[in-house]
Amino acid sequence: MGFRVTTLNLEQDHKRWDERRELIVEELGGLKPDVFAINEICLPRQTGRYLQRAANERCGIEYNLIQQSKVNGLSVVDGEGLLTRFPIRETANLDYRARDAVALVARVEIEDRLVDLYVTHLYRSEGEDSLRLYQVEQLLDWVSSRNDVDARVVCGDFNATLDMASAALMAAHFKPTQTEPTAFTPLQEKNGTPSHPNWERFDRCIDYIWVAGALRVKDSGVCFNKPSPEDYSLWPSDHMGVWADLEFE
Repeated sequence: MGFRVTTLNLEQDHKRWDERRELIVEELGGLKPDVFAINEICLPRQTGRYLQRAANERCGIEYNLIQQSKVNGLSVVDGEGLLTRFPIRETANLDYRARDAVALVARVEIEDRLVDLYVTHLYRSEGEDSLRLYQVEQLLDWVSSRNDVDARVVCGDFNATLDMASAALMAAHFKPTQTEPTAFTPLQEKNGTPSHPNWERFDRCIDYIWVAGALRVKDSGVCFNKPSPEDYSLWPSDHMGVWADLEFE
């Protein structure tokens, strides 16, 4: 049978959220993922709850929502989230104690198997990879402490390419479903300022769905990768997303 996982960095509520959120909901209706992992939920505007409600009302998809705020000063601003159709057995979270970053996990039941679904967002791409490496080490330690499942899926913005130490360490334990470019789109503010002006467009993969355990990748690719037909500067987010169809071995 199999199931579909997608992941996307929402870019909080920046860069014309009220307009671009419609592109996200429209593509959700086409993708119909069983799992939707999301980075940079805007907590004051409850953007995760908006997507949960809109998916139900407009796409007929009923999701459970799990959210985990970042820590310290960001705890009222930003968070990680997971929308899933599957029954949830338990949830937990990890505080990296580094740059206010966190990870969440939801243990779900899929085809009578237990799967841990992780969502995280590592240190910014312009920062030193040594800090992301430290976060990956903590993440892997946490994953290994929860080894009583059939499979594990880790989603999110890792802010690193596979030639960097942090992503290479992750790849030593998990398989990435794809390596196509995900950053950055030509999304612009109303005044015409592009997202991340110091970076090239679509120049590297930094967003991933990683899999381990009794899973194989049937198919995968990028998503949320088309602008508005009426406005090339309006995209679903400043990142493209990733989708993967997975099935048990």
